[in-house]
Amino acid sequence: MSGVLDLFRLDDKVAVVTGASSGLGAGFAVALAEAGADVVLAARRTGRLAETAERVRETGRRALTVATDVADATSVEAMAAAAVDEFGRIDVLINNAGVGTAVPALREDPEEFRRVVDVNLSGAYLAAQACAKRMESGSSIVNIASVLGLIKSFAPQASYAASKAGVIGLTRDLSQQWSGRRGIRVNAIAPGYFVSEMTAEIPEEKLLPFVRQTATLGRLGEQRELDTAVVFLASPASSYITGSTLAVDGGMSGH
Repeated sequence: MSGVLDLFRLDDKVAVVTGASSGLGAGFAVALAEAGADVVLAARRTGRLAETAERVRETGRRALTVATDVADATSVEAMAAAAVDEFGRIDVLINNAGVGTAVPALREDPEEFRRVVDVNLSGAYLAAQACAKRMESGSSIVNIASVLGLIKSFAPQASYAASKAGVIGLTRDLSQQWSGRRGIRVNAIAPGYFVSEMTAEIPEEKLLPFVRQTATLGRLGEQRELDTAVVFLASPASSYITGSTLAVDGGMSGH
């Protein structure tokens, strides 16, 4: 009889991670490999993908890098096909690719708003669609949303907040369509503010007071504190969870 920790294993599964070239996505890819999965690394920045692939291979698992623009349906379809050609299956999708802006709504160019939505929301939909076609019962999709899909920000981020709130709604609907009928669980994670490339671009004098005031734990999160949530929702450990959004935000959304 297997122990409870075995439920968190992904041995011989195949996981696709979008936005895997750096930051949180690269960390997710390595965490999934440590749990036993072979990993398909998808991103536009192919040079950085090679670095992530090396980190995955150091765990003893296989890695495939695929140049992918998640906002382009043809590119996403080719990525999913390449994953099956290389590994024969897709068991897990981590929809992590994303961009963000901080522009006052009265000054934000409509094309910039559309670009953020195209990557963050449409990209998540296209990747889920392409992978779900190739997934079997027992598979898992994890959409990376944001705490800003749940609460207000200190910065003007209409496009980002709208796109991430959309990801949460998308998660509910895809779960309703696919979980009972196809056996594909669909969940989301709403991260708070983590130490990452994205938060490094925010002036500390603006970010840290906001986090200390709104997050119960009063600090930025660390990569490993998000990795564990990703592995949990990707693995059989969460087999009775679907259509849910897990806030990993230090208590920020509890205010």
